[in-house]
Amino acid sequence: MAGLGEKIQGVLPINITLIIVIIAAVILCAAAAVIGFNQGVAHRKKIAEAQLGSAEEQAKSIIAEAEKSASAKKREMMLEAKEENQKLRAQFDAEVKERRNELNRQERRIAQKEENLDKKTDNLERKEQSYNQKIKNLEAKEAEIAEIKEQQMALVEKISGLTAEEAKELLLKNIEETTRHEAAVMVKEIEQEAKDNAERNAKNIVALSIQKVAADHVAETTVSVVNLPNDEMKGRIIGREGRNIRTLETLTGVDFIIDDTPEAVIVSSFDPIRREVARLALEKLIVDGRIHPARIEETVEKSRREVEAVIKQEGENATFETGVHGLHPELVKLLGKLKFRTSYGQNVLKHSIEVSHLAGVMAGELGVDVNLAKRAGLLHDIGKAVDHEVEGSHVTIGADIAKKFRENRDVVHAIMAHHGDVEAKTIVASLIQAADAISAARPGARRENLETYIKRLEKLEEIADSFNGVEKSYAIQAGREVRIMIKPEVINDDGMILVAKDIVKRIETELEYPGQIKVSLIRETRAVDYAK
Repeated sequence: MAGLGEKIQGVLPINITLIIVIIAAVILCAAAAVIGFNQGVAHRKKIAEAQLGSAEEQAKSIIAEAEKSASAKKREMMLEAKEENQKLRAQFDAEVKERRNELNRQERRIAQKEENLDKKTDNLERKEQSYNQKIKNLEAKEAEIAEIKEQQMALVEKISGLTAEEAKELLLKNIEETTRHEAAVMVKEIEQEAKDNAERNAKNIVALSIQKVAADHVAETTVSVVNLPNDEMKGRIIGREGRNIRTLETLTGVDFIIDDTPEAVIVSSFDPIRREVARLALEKLIVDGRIHPARIEETVEKSRREVEAVIKQEGENATFETGVHGLHPELVKLLGKLKFRTSYGQNVLKHSIEVSHLAGVMAGELGVDVNLAKRAGLLHDIGKAVDHEVEGSHVTIGADIAKKFRENRDVVHAIMAHHGDVEAKTIVASLIQAADAISAARPGARRENLETYIKRLEKLEEIADSFNGVEKSYAIQAGREVRIMIKPEVINDDGMILVAKDIVKRIETELEYPGQIKVSLIRETRAVDYAK
C-alpha cells in the first residue's frame, strides 16, 4: 500500500501536469483558432474594402470617360452645326450676290438705254432745228422766186398780148404735135439698135456666167431647235426658280422657248451669231449633264470662242474659194460673219461668193480686170456684217469699211453703186450690179412672205392702171412681168413707147423688187364687118 501510494503519488503529478499541458494546448489551439478566425475576417474585410475601392475607382473612371465622350460628341455636333450653318450662309450669300449682280446688270442696261435715248433725242432736236431753219430759208426763197416770176409773167403778157395760160397752151400744143412722133420714132430706133447689139452679147455672157457658177440655195430662219434626250431635261435647263434659263438668256442675249413641244427647246434671235453660240452652249450642257450658272458661263464662253474660230475659218475659205488674196484680216473676219447673215432667206456669204464668181466670169468675157471684179463682188455686201450694230444702210457702211482698210477706189465705188445709190461710172461697178441681180433673182435664191408678195403684185397693177389710156393690167410670172392692155382710141402706136417709159420709171421709183420687171403694152384695133 505504501508502495502503491508512492506510486500513485509519483504518477499523479505527472498526470496533472499532462492534463494541464493538454488543457493549455487546447486553450492555445482555441485561442489560435479565434485569432485565425479574426485574422481571416479582417483579411476578407480588407479584400472587400479593396474591391470596393477598386469598384469606386472604376465607376469614377467610367463616369469620367462618359463625361469626356459626351463633351467630345458635343463639340463634334457643334462643329457640324457650324459647318452646316456656314454652308447655308455661303449658299445664301452666293444667291444674294447673283441676284445683286443681275440687278446691277439690268440697271446698267437701263442706264445705257436712257443715255442712248437722250442722245437720240438731242440729235432729233438739233435736226429739227436745222430743218426748221432750212424750211424758213426755202419759204423765203420761194416767196422771192414767186415775186420775180409774177413780174416776169406780167412783162411777157404785156409784150405778147397773150395771157400766161394762153401762151402755155399754144406752145405746148405746137411742141406736142411736132415732137411726139419724132420722139417716139427716135426712142424706138435707139432702143431697137441697143437691143440688137446688146441683148445678144449680154444673154451669151450672162448664160455662160450662170452655167459656170452653180451655187446651192438654202432658206434660213431666225430660230434653231435643240433636241433633248427627254422632257425631264427641260426642268434642269430652267433650274431652280428659273436661274439656269435666266443665266443662259443673259449671257447669250437670245430667247429660249420651252413649251409643249416634245423633247425640244427653241432658240430664237434675229442675230444668227448669238443664236449659234446659244445653240452650241445648250447642246454642250445637255451632253455634259452639269447645268448650273457657273457651268453655263464657262460653256457659253467656250462656245463663243468656237463660233469666232468658225467665223475666221469661213472668211479664209471664202477668200480661197474665190481666189481673192491680200485682204486685211479684219475684212476676212467680217466675211466670215456673213455666214451667219441672211437676206430674204439667202445666205449672204454664199451670195457674195456667187457674185464674185459671176462678176469674174463676165469680166473675163469683156476683157476687164478679173481679180478686181472678183474682189469687188466678194466685198459688195460686207456692210451687212455690222449693219445691225452701225447706223446707216449696208451700202454706206460697206463703202466706209472698204475705205478704212484702204481698198482700191474702184472696189469702193462698186460697193457704193451696186444698189444704184450712186451712178455706176466703171465697168466693174456695172458688172457687180448685174451679178448681184442675177444671184438674187435666181429661182429659189430668195424668199419672201405671202403678204409682201401679194402687196407687190397689187402695187404693180395699181401703178399700171393709174395711167390714162390703160384698160387693164395683169401682173404675171410671180411679179416679174406686167402686161398692160391699152385703149387703142386713146393711145396710138407711137404713144405706147412713151407710156411704157413712164410706167417703168414709176415702178423703179415706188417699188422694191429683186431682179427686173418686164413691162409689156398690148394695143389691138379690130375692124369687123359682115358680107350679106
